[in-house]
Amino acid sequence: MAGSVLLSPVPPVKTGRSTNRATTEAPWVKWLLIGLASLVLIWLLILPLVIVLMEALKQGWGVYIAALTEPDAWSALKLTLLVAAITVPLNTIFGVAAAWVITKFQFKGKGLLITLIDLPFSISPVVGGLIFVLVFGSNGWFGPWLAEHDIKIIFALPGIVIATLFITFPFVARELIPLMEDQGTREEEAAVTLGASGWRIFWSVTLPNIKWGLLYGIILCNARAMGEFGAVSVVSGHIRGETNTLPLHVEILYNEYQFSASFAVASLLLILALATLLLKSWLGHKAVAEKA
Repeated sequence: MAGSVLLSPVPPVKTGRSTNRATTEAPWVKWLLIGLASLVLIWLLILPLVIVLMEALKQGWGVYIAALTEPDAWSALKLTLLVAAITVPLNTIFGVAAAWVITKFQFKGKGLLITLIDLPFSISPVVGGLIFVLVFGSNGWFGPWLAEHDIKIIFALPGIVIATLFITFPFVARELIPLMEDQGTREEEAAVTLGASGWRIFWSVTLPNIKWGLLYGIILCNARAMGEFGAVSVVSGHIRGETNTLPLHVEILYNEYQFSASFAVASLLLILALATLLLKSWLGHKAVAEKA
């Protein structure tokens, strides 16, 4: 018919299983991948944890309790908690300040600051500890001056704290930087136009938006502080009952063939790690529930 518009037929939309062939796999492939992932998880994570607990209780509860209550073990536990109590708040303050500066302001040297924050991730902890020995040791740059003023850093608590600070300081900042970049600066700018001060903006606007990421970074920082071995091993001097943290105490017991005692102390670190994991999972669920 003249003047009419010829419409081409619309091809039928295919429905059913054939439309998902590009995005699905055969059932046997799915179960094979799940099985392989489960085997790796059991072999690398679950089995070592079970072995630690079995070896710790191999000679009975009496030996287990004795290993945890001996003076050297208590000293190592108290030192571990003390180091974590010092380093985690300091790294929290640094991480929040660094993330705030990097995400809210434009300035020269921002890339260099981010690189310095990531530096402990690219350096071996042992090398990090050696750096502080070369700086603060008796033959280091400041060694003679420290000895002259009777200030002891290496093979003492200050050296352990400094080494742990170096190893753990990226965690809080690295958790907050992507989060604060994603949030942008619109809310802070709106608060400025309303006359809010810098501290008021931080406490009322920024902190509520980053609280879950901040807590997550604090948990990771605390876990690394309590479990750090390499850098602390270099700067501690392995003085039994004085500068040994829990990981170092485990090594000493194992080297002395006190296997049950070493696994008992290791189980204490395992309990702390599991508590950290549960707290991290709980915070993750809380953050998801709050967003929903």
